[in-house]
Amino acid sequence: MKQRATILLGSAFVALAALAFAATRVVAADKVDPVADAKAFQNFFFQKFPNVKHEDFVNGPYSMNEDMKRQWQEKEEFPPYEFALDAGKEMFSTPFKNGKTYADCFPNGGIGIRQNYPYFDEKEGKVVTLELALNRCREANGEAPYSYVKDEMASLTAYMAYTSRGKPMDIKIPDDQRALAAYENGKRYFYTRRGQMNFSCASCHVQSPGERIRAETLAPALGILNAMPIYRSEWSGMGTTSRRFVTCNSQTRAVPLEPQSDEYRDVEYFLSYVANGLPISGPGARP
Repeated sequence: MKQRATILLGSAFVALAALAFAATRVVAADKVDPVADAKAFQNFFFQKFPNVKHEDFVNGPYSMNEDMKRQWQEKEEFPPYEFALDAGKEMFSTPFKNGKTYADCFPNGGIGIRQNYPYFDEKEGKVVTLELALNRCREANGEAPYSYVKDEMASLTAYMAYTSRGKPMDIKIPDDQRALAAYENGKRYFYTRRGQMNFSCASCHVQSPGERIRAETLAPALGILNAMPIYRSEWSGMGTTSRRFVTCNSQTRAVPLEPQSDEYRDVEYFLSYVANGLPISGPGARP
């Protein structure tokens, strides 16, 4: 009860954090300004946690607690996601029935490109995530799509993330009103309260990173997607970004959306953009 009370009592804090973004804008109030947003978002966390190295935010709760960080560093010697890396590498290189592979669907053969996803497809007018792109690749080559929340997708994205480790997140927002609208829709979803517990994503990941709710140590929102996909002890396996979004909604007793719905893709766009410049660290591991 005390933990939940702490989170609920801090609701004004989240509101102030959101207002900080608006305060940094020097443009008209009705104009979306992702550059100002990202600067304010990062500065908020850098000032809140001045002893955390900027690049360490991508390590989630391990960046908040020295004891947990040491445990994580020891765990990285024999990482629990290693099985997924091996499986993902094999899957990535195995030809489809038509002889083509995933490499035929992506720039640079799909190697070292994780930091560029999600992106806004100007032809389609929507955000395309890495998970969505992988399934589109499969379908274009006559293969059935994978579940967005199961091991196959987690393994593929784990391998692709691993090939981009250390590269800075580099999400683009083209000069297109539809792209700006998608970004703003993702930002709105992130800050909107929902469900029986009346939590937003920001309630946990802006207001209370480093604190505990139930058995979980909350991760900072900054860089939270740089480590995806992740191995979680509570899952006893890997989880995709889609699985994480669905789980978060369920934990706050909100109705989860369909994986890769527009809203989930847009919030991934927002969170990835405001983490620009921070390194890809996936696949990750969490308690």
